[in-house]
Parts: sequence; C-alpha cells; structure tokens
Amino acid sequence: MTIVGVVGDVAEEPLDRAARPTIYVPFEQEILAFKRWSALVVRSAATDPRALAASIKKAVWAADPLLPVTRLRWMEEGLAGSLAQRRFTLLVLALFAGAALVLAGVGVYGVVAYSVAQRTHEIGVRMALGAGGRSVQRMVVVQGARLALLAVALGAPASLGLARVLGSLLYGVAPTDVATHAATSAAIFALALLASWLPAWRASRIDPMIALRAG
Repeated sequence: MTIVGVVGDVAEEPLDRAARPTIYVPFEQEILAFKRWSALVVRSAATDPRALAASIKKAVWAADPLLPVTRLRWMEEGLAGSLAQRRFTLLVLALFAGAALVLAGVGVYGVVAYSVAQRTHEIGVRMALGAGGRSVQRMVVVQGARLALLAVALGAPASLGLARVLGSLLYGVAPTDVATHAATSAAIFALALLASWLPAWRASRIDPMIALRAG
C-alpha cells in the first residue's frame, strides 16, 4: 500500500462522535464497494449548487455507466437533517429557559415592589428631608441590581455544571463558552434592572405628606 496523503479529521453522523481512523482508497480498490453505498462529496464555487446535479451524474456515468446515482442532496440539507433532533430539543429547552427568565423578572418585580410598599414611610421621610425623585429611583434600582448580582453569583456555578450535562446536545459551541455565559448573565442583570424600574418610578412619585401620615 502506498500512502499519497494525510487528511484531517472528518465529522460524521452523529456530528459529536469522535473521529475514527479511516483509510481512503480508490473506488475500484474498495473490497466492499459493490456491497454497500458510497458517498461522493463535491465542492464547487457555483452560486446555485442545484445546477450541478446533471454535471455530477454525467461525470459519474462517464467513469461507470452502470453506477446508480441516488440521494443527491446539498451539504446544508445533510447538516440540517443531522441536527434536526438537537435543534428541536434545544428549541424546547430555550422556550423553558425563556419562561424561567420571565418568571425571574416577575419575581424581582414582586420583591422590589413589596419592599417599596414596606418602605413607603422611610421614602417619605427621605423626600421630606430633601431627597429627590432620582435619588429614590436610584435607591430602589440598586436594590434590584443587588438581587440580580446575587442570583448570578449563585446561578453561575450551577449553570456551568448543567452546561456539561447538556454538552451532548451542542455542536460547534463549547458547553463552557465564556461569551454565552457572559451574555446570559448580562441578560438576567438587564432584566432585573428593567423589572426594578417600575417600582422605582412609583417610589419617586410618592407624596411625602401622604407617606408620613401613612407611617
């Protein structure tokens, strides 16, 4: 056997399967060539790959007129078929994650709003002593930001552990991808700030006299 070249690892279905030692030989030298199917991959710079179908068949039949050519498909279709189940699973998980994110935002809003209601008298005193509406808003938003930072600090280690479990569903992205985890943490923090804004705005609109009387 004469070795004419060495190629890099090739992804197979399933795409997360580790590359296996493989030997490529001419079709005519393949012992089981006529007992199983063979795949031919064609790379082209053509703008419309589908226009190559007739040319591919013509080239194959020129080498062997009796060789059937079936299941012509494009690389995008092959990848889509291989990743279809994963994409569906990840879509379902993304929907649940989105619902959890909304519930987290509602939870932050509820906690901050309850805290504002409990501190109405305190806020009235602050405003009576000269605190402005923006100062009160800042105080309430900072409270929500602290809750978000606490949630991120507690959830980050758990998310890293869960990401390793879900690593089998990912392709082309590492389960510990820093950018993904950073973007998720930033989204949670931004949602917490947004959820804190309405209670903060309401707190800044409190009438000091009414708040003092209520206390």
